[in-house]
Amino acid sequence: MTSEETMKERIIELELRFMQQEHTIQELNDTVCRQELTIERLVREQSLIREQLRLLAPSINRSDEEEEPPPHY
Repeated sequence: MTSEETMKERIIELELRFMQQEHTIQELNDTVCRQELTIERLVREQSLIREQLRLLAPSINRSDEEEEPPPHY
């Protein structure tokens, strides 16, 4: 095998590795993008749940001084 053939084989091997790495990087990027969308959705849902809970049980967030007496007083 000549030096030129060896060099060509090494270049081909490097190109193949590069292509595999590019593919892996793209897959990782896609995964990160999906995760970011999921995190944003979960944060919005958590915010909505907090607001619903606050509206359903306002006394949980009030101090004793702010609490209104029951209607029978």
